[in-house]
Amino acid sequence: MSHIEISIYALVALVGLALIFDFMNGFHDAANAIATVVSTGVLKPQTAVAMAAFFNFIAIFVVGLKVATTIGKGTIEPSVIDHYVIFGALVGAIVWNVITWYYGIPSSSSHALIGGLVGAAVAKAGTGALISGGLLKTVVFIVVAPLLGFVLGSLIMLLVAWVCVKSTPRKVDTWFRRLQLVSAAGYSLGHGGNDAQKTMGIIWMLLIATGHVAADAKAPPDWVIISCYGAIAFGTLFGGWRIVKTMGQKITKLKPVGGFCAETGGAITLLMASFWGVPVSTTHTITGAIVGVGSSQKMSAVRWGVAGNIVWAWIFTIPASAFVAAVAWWVGKHIM
Repeated sequence: MSHIEISIYALVALVGLALIFDFMNGFHDAANAIATVVSTGVLKPQTAVAMAAFFNFIAIFVVGLKVATTIGKGTIEPSVIDHYVIFGALVGAIVWNVITWYYGIPSSSSHALIGGLVGAAVAKAGTGALISGGLLKTVVFIVVAPLLGFVLGSLIMLLVAWVCVKSTPRKVDTWFRRLQLVSAAGYSLGHGGNDAQKTMGIIWMLLIATGHVAADAKAPPDWVIISCYGAIAFGTLFGGWRIVKTMGQKITKLKPVGGFCAETGGAITLLMASFWGVPVSTTHTITGAIVGVGSSQKMSAVRWGVAGNIVWAWIFTIPASAFVAAVAWWVGKHIM
């Protein structure tokens, strides 16, 4: 495989841009991890983001690197990858993240990145540049992840209701205020473990294309792993507050017991996906779990209009970020 030639300054700039995306991923998706625990009043916002950031980072010791491998080697053909494609992909993802953060829409940073890769690669080499197997796995889980979150969230809620049927509401509330700390930590672990690896895969892809890492390497360099986990944890620490309100209160009103069930269902889904090497959307997962918890009580407990608007954002994420990425690829090709 021939390697592309770029200056060390361009390489450093692209790695920096990837880490900015990773930071924004944590910033944008902090709401996924903390919305329920903040909206139920179990933790103050700053305490919640500090806890989420901590567990985002220590996922480095728990989750493997299968998601990074899927992104780095399983989405677009290695021969197509160059610095223009990586630039376009990252710009497409970052622009969509900024737009959805500004309007408080909980869209998927993960799918924005996938869309960015697809848009830049197709702009350069057409649809033949795509690896159907890796992309199909991602597309299928656009539907599977929220459905699994929904099913697990509602089943756990029903199980808890059955177990606690003879307990007083006050006692249930006291217990689940404590247990929600555990579920929020578990969800943050799943969030960091799945999402940090997506940026890891992008940097790994770039380093292989430029000849700085062997194409048959089993893992990216340690500095890539540490910096990606550090960047997403740092982004989470700043919290995307505009989205917290949408996730925590606008979809359905949550009590500590509901927050626990949603986070637990979401955490199980994310950790399973990470071990399978599937890059899923943490946003889709927790939204599905929250809707599942709300609808298990009564269908009218869910504000279906808000949920519907979120689904529309999901539908537009990949094509919108792909379009921006294709434009960014063209601009980069002509000015860089």
